[in-house]
Amino acid sequence: MASLNAAKQQLRSAMKQRLGAISHDSAMSQSSTVFNMLRDFKPYVEARRVSVFLSMPTGEVQTDAIVRHAINSGKEVFVPYLHRNPLPSPDLPARVMDMVRLRDLADYQSLKPDRWGIPSIDPATVHERQRILGGPDVHHSGEALLDLILVPGVAFDISPETGAIRRLGHGKGFYDYFINRLKAKAESLGMGQSQVMLYALALSEQLLRSPDEGSVPVGPFDQRLDGLILGNGEIITPATVKEGSGVEA
Repeated sequence: MASLNAAKQQLRSAMKQRLGAISHDSAMSQSSTVFNMLRDFKPYVEARRVSVFLSMPTGEVQTDAIVRHAINSGKEVFVPYLHRNPLPSPDLPARVMDMVRLRDLADYQSLKPDRWGIPSIDPATVHERQRILGGPDVHHSGEALLDLILVPGVAFDISPETGAIRRLGHGKGFYDYFINRLKAKAESLGMGQSQVMLYALALSEQLLRSPDEGSVPVGPFDQRLDGLILGNGEIITPATVKEGSGVEA
């Protein structure tokens, strides 16, 4: 595990330099391309309950247009909320992530940036909001889960052995732990494994296309992606990788 964590941190350091070289204009242009691909993408069009990450100012796809479109399209939109783990244990993370519903466009526009510049839910309002996982201190979401989760990442690649799309996160494990808990909730409700779709959004520079660029190390708790939507217009899924095209029309 120590060697896995070291390999991940080494790749994060390399990607920090790579992403830092991307111009603002390029990032915004790629973000626009991702949005245009996504709004006609069947899993997004058909999703009723969508989780969307809220972007840092630089180094990743900007999701503002996606959030606005999803709200205006009548979808139930959930965004990340970080909080102290209600089940403290040496074997569990001290802080965990839940998904909290935005009420409407005005609610989204009222969010204040945190210290990383990411629009964030005011903790004082959480008890009034619908949450996916909930807890003993908050309003529960009932039996409804999520149809689609749009996730960020630092780097991505495609396993040459299996064709799986691999994701390197920021190192806190928020998404992997959330999705594991989401699956457990689905099973506890008698729904079997959660059928939520997991798609990452990425700038084209975040995909490592050859071993020379590096590879994404993965461990047993890293979640597999259903697909990757890139800033150059590519939509990559395990099926398209298997077919050898790497691109879904």
